[in-house]
Amino acid sequence: MKLYQALKKANEEGDHEKVMSFYHENFEFIRHQTGTTVNKAEFSKFVAEGNSKSTSKMAMARCIYENDDIMVDHSVMRFPDGSRESIIRVRMIEDGKIIRMETGATQMSA
Repeated sequence: MKLYQALKKANEEGDHEKVMSFYHENFEFIRHQTGTTVNKAEFSKFVAEGNSKSTSKMAMARCIYENDDIMVDHSVMRFPDGSRESIIRVRMIEDGKIIRMETGATQMSA
């Protein structure tokens, strides 16, 4: 869980440059909600905006599994309106960096 812990620490410290250093130059994020794919530059903007707004809070985060090829984690996000989402992320790893990420989110009861 070496990569997961390093990424989590950079996120907690708000170090955007460090966070993005864990993502491969050919990174792609598959957004199942919209059916679109986002590249590293677009994802970087998305992450920066999300961190600057602070509209959500991570209520829980844990790594389920990690090896040299894949990382699977689960978190619960809490939003200002009281709603919560359970989020699972699958990240494929290449050359020690995250090259592909897919997510799934489910609304939770308050």
